Amino acid sequence: MKDNELQFERSCHVLYSGPCKKEIRARIAQHYPEAEREAVWERVQRQYVDFLSNWRTDLGGKKNFHNGSGGTYDCIAILSYYVACRDVTSFREIEEMEEALVLPAFRKLKFVDCNKPFFKRLMHRAFLTAKGRCDKWHDYEMTVAPYEKDKPIYYEFTACPAAEFAIRNGLTDIMPALCNVDYAAMELIGAKLVRTTTCANGCKCDYTICGSRDPYLKDHPEYRDEAGYRRNR
Repeated sequence: MKDNELQFERSCHVLYSGPCKKEIRARIAQHYPEAEREAVWERVQRQYVDFLSNWRTDLGGKKNFHNGSGGTYDCIAILSYYVACRDVTSFREIEEMEEALVLPAFRKLKFVDCNKPFFKRLMHRAFLTAKGRCDKWHDYEMTVAPYEKDKPIYYEFTACPAAEFAIRNGLTDIMPALCNVDYAAMELIGAKLVRTTTCANGCKCDYTICGSRDPYLKDHPEYRDEAGYRRNR
């Protein structure tokens, strides 16, 4: 089915991104014989449309930066693939798909080293900018702590549309595969994420971010919990 034939309200929702479509179709090609692939892809598309039929209409459509490539709607598309192809996919594959969409932007920032004060402060300013944009849409409810030179950066979300979507649709089992990408992203810019909970398995998603060589990390070792989340003690 052609993308422009999909029946959903385009004044408030957006189509999955081109890179997301490419990633899903590549995974379908790995799991299904050629004769079945178009039918499977259409199954994913129909699931996507079905998900949007009773989804929030206040997230700003194309105007909201969270709805761009790798954002909220790509998460919904990946979850559509997960539901439609649950018999062949895996937790790690979903994790890899999210990484393929999110990490390229961070790989372009290879010159960034958050062990250096300049980049640490720049990162804090970026989070403040993001908070301002979140406040406009009230999609992600975000709080950023004041900058302190000798302490890690801290911010948190107390609302996350992707987590809300997963909870509403009974898909919290696969949310760790989407949330874990935050760890991989920070590692690409000389930083480390310390997190204890997310909006999908708790009341907030906490982000403590420090340089990869910060002594703070010694007291907060990372582990994977029984659900598959990367977390810290």
